[in-house]
Amino acid sequence: MSSFLSGRTILVTGATSGIGYETARRLAECGATVLLHGRTPAEARAAVDRLIATADVDADMLRPCAADFAHLDEVERLANRITAGYPHLDVLVNNAAVAAPERHTVTPDGNELAFQVNFLAHYLLTNLLEPVLTTDPGGRVVNVSSSMHRTGSIMWNDPNRTRRYSRLAAYAQSQLALTVFAADPRVTAVSVNPGVCETALRPLYGHEGATPSEGAAHVARLCDPAVEIVNGAYYDRSERMEPASGATEERTVKRLNKLADVLVGHSA
Repeated sequence: MSSFLSGRTILVTGATSGIGYETARRLAECGATVLLHGRTPAEARAAVDRLIATADVDADMLRPCAADFAHLDEVERLANRITAGYPHLDVLVNNAAVAAPERHTVTPDGNELAFQVNFLAHYLLTNLLEPVLTTDPGGRVVNVSSSMHRTGSIMWNDPNRTRRYSRLAAYAQSQLALTVFAADPRVTAVSVNPGVCETALRPLYGHEGATPSEGAAHVARLCDPAVEIVNGAYYDRSERMEPASGATEERTVKRLNKLADVLVGHSA
């Protein structure tokens, strides 16, 4: 078993199934301490127990943590618990995602569900974890995006899509926002499209996918400090490619930060 990640602490959001679960498995097998995030404490605990039973990992290397990303106050509490318990976090993998529902759905915070869970919650979590995210070489944020970010557009005047809602457009917007966020100069971050995999999101794509484990390999690779990254870079599986045009423009990044700050209630 390779232990090239020993001594490193990595948080994986949405780690109870699919690509997130397989990413957590790979990282733990390589020696990292993995904070395994789930929507509820029971789901996170069950995922940890399942990994201990089926993978070649030390139980001490896995720590369950929970927050429902449809509730931003839970995201804040999660960030507070992590900053209190871990003086430094080497990698944050922003992976949790939901398929946008058929009908327009708004969270208790007032945001469209997919935009909040897939992007705003990660935006808030990343900013709140900034004090503990290591600035050492190899420290980074990995945003798990999707090729669908290319079909997306951010509706600046109606990000919650109250006037015109389509689940595909809402999902694509959330993925585009997450991809743009990787170019934020405040943190060293990249985004990666792990490919279409057989997960709960697969029906959105309409064709068969690879296994979650194959997708997770592309995510885990970017967590390796030996893999040099460029801030804002976008990877399609293992190949670095240009993201959607404009996704890394400074103006777009600033505009998105301003919008997100307002929507998460952290306006400066």
